[in-house]
Amino acid sequence: MNMILALRRWFDSAAAPTAGDERAIDWPRIVPFVAMHLGCLGAFWTGASASVLAVAAGLFLLRMFAVTAFYHRYFSHRAFRTSRAAQFGFALLGASAAQRGPLWWASHHRHHHAHADRPTDCHSARQHGFLWSHAGWFLTRANFATRSARVGDLAKYPELVWLDRYDAAVPAALAIALFALGGLELLVWGFCISTVALYHATFTINSLAHRFGSRRYATHDDSRNNFWLAVITLGEGWHNNHHHFPVAARQGFYWWEIDIAYYGLRAMAMVGLVWDLRPVPLAAREARP
Repeated sequence: MNMILALRRWFDSAAAPTAGDERAIDWPRIVPFVAMHLGCLGAFWTGASASVLAVAAGLFLLRMFAVTAFYHRYFSHRAFRTSRAAQFGFALLGASAAQRGPLWWASHHRHHHAHADRPTDCHSARQHGFLWSHAGWFLTRANFATRSARVGDLAKYPELVWLDRYDAAVPAALAIALFALGGLELLVWGFCISTVALYHATFTINSLAHRFGSRRYATHDDSRNNFWLAVITLGEGWHNNHHHFPVAARQGFYWWEIDIAYYGLRAMAMVGLVWDLRPVPLAAREARP
């Protein structure tokens, strides 16, 4: 209980919502998020074997690829094409990251690009504070619902709508499977620790990537390129590049800008799983203020 009260004061001080404010935290919905973090403490009792560390790392990388390449570049920006089967398969994998369903994720991200760092951007560090942009905005009543008007192209697929409606089902199934296969140790490392690491790596793009790094392009927002964030998110850290030309399948515009998600997409394209990867036009890449 003390932990919940402390977290409540922490979030409230980050955004200072008043009574009735639509940005107020929806406290019943914060319980699973807090529980996931508390579950990481189980590592002090379970210890860690090489095999569970490998599973945790593997699930981090696999789910980060699904979030980066599909939730973001495919569902949010339609940066390439794929089959309906592959679309659903990677939507399932993305949903296992416990970052809600693909329609919810894409709808809020499209809203972000339409209003980047303006007052109506629900996770702008400039407008609402660093902590709110990192891990506050998605816990509110106002942002719990999918912005359906922004994802009409995705809502025509009933399987994606189902994933969006029952977004907790896939993470729960993953947690149960890991516990059945490896007991508490695998549950703690393969699910809790791997997922929390995935959370905060992903969240840095909303928070850190709008505060720290370089700006190659004079976009109308605070986006920045950050090498270290690109490493931990498989390419998302080239955020100023992305805001300059959002529909590209690659975010590392130059060969020295590491973009592992793009390399994965290129490999998938070679075997026909995805196609029509949108390139960065030379004029867009070389545009300068």
